[in-house]
Amino acid sequence: MPTSDPRAATAALESARKLFAEHRNDEALAAIDAGLKASPSDAQLRFQRGVVLTDMGRIDEAITAFEALTQEFPELPEPHNNLAVLYAARGELDRARAALDDAVRALPSYALAHENLGDIHLRLAERAYERATKADATNRAAREKLALARELISKVSPAGGRPANVRPPEPRPASAPASAR
Repeated sequence: MPTSDPRAATAALESARKLFAEHRNDEALAAIDAGLKASPSDAQLRFQRGVVLTDMGRIDEAITAFEALTQEFPELPEPHNNLAVLYAARGELDRARAALDDAVRALPSYALAHENLGDIHLRLAERAYERATKADATNRAAREKLALARELISKVSPAGGRPANVRPPEPRPASAPASAR
């Protein structure tokens, strides 16, 4: 088992967050990677790495980072939420819903995950009504419901129907298990 240096991880995380806030993503990622060398299991550093990768448009790598976190720390809701946002952006609504269900199971009071889950349910409803109208073009009720779903999506999801919360909050320090530091 690799040794861990929590102080180095904390310093790296603080530095990375500052650099990220200044839009210096390459430097933030370098700080995170240095911190992970000192503390490879640190959940907060690994989460921040996924956030930075997402911001850099390195979506496949971000998904891999968040998937690993959800496997190793299923009790942390934030990685599930971020993973769901990335899946939803790709149109993988069923995977997004499953990830959000996991986030809510991990922390039932996680409002952001509930909000994103509502957005996903709206898009799933849109998809179902769209399929219904394609299967039966004379189905007036399905057409009306499709129009209402699309109207609601346009009003509540300014990102074109994608969950609006693309950059969810960082994990709360108390959420990360002590063994993860």
